Amino acid sequence: MQAIVSPDAPALTSDHRAGKYLTFIVDREEFGVAVLKVREIMGIQEVTAMPQTPPWMRGVINLRGKIIPVVDLRLKFGLPEAAYSERTCIIVVQVHCGADMLPMGIIVDEVSEVVTLNGADIEDTPDFGSSADTAYILGMAKVKGKVKILLDIDKVLTTQEIHGLETAVQ
Repeated sequence: MQAIVSPDAPALTSDHRAGKYLTFIVDREEFGVAVLKVREIMGIQEVTAMPQTPPWMRGVINLRGKIIPVVDLRLKFGLPEAAYSERTCIIVVQVHCGADMLPMGIIVDEVSEVVTLNGADIEDTPDFGSSADTAYILGMAKVKGKVKILLDIDKVLTTQEIHGLETAVQ
């Protein structure tokens, strides 16, 4: 016996965006990044400035003998600069750079929680028109009546920017 499926029936595919996300706050907005991309969370520490880098590129830190670039997400997203507090954190993430993985620190206002999201919890990014670049947004999650912006951390920085960070660190 063969099952009859209506052509109007939704496809039963799993959403590749489903999974665990570390959520954090930047300028009162909540964002999330896939837990599998996160290597470490640490309190804010002294960052060594790098000359001739964009303002959002805060510099580098020494993480157990490895020099990694640190980006301030507030500034990267064009938000106003804010003084760091005891809740400010550096989240160390792994970013694809060609065939390699580059560890990178992102400065956020505070870390919130880890949430598990199903495909039904995540919607596609709304169309904001051609003037808004939303390629780095993986989707919009609905959690407890709030919206969290899910980031594709590999796309937060363009390939050209990542290569620039690699060169600056070396």
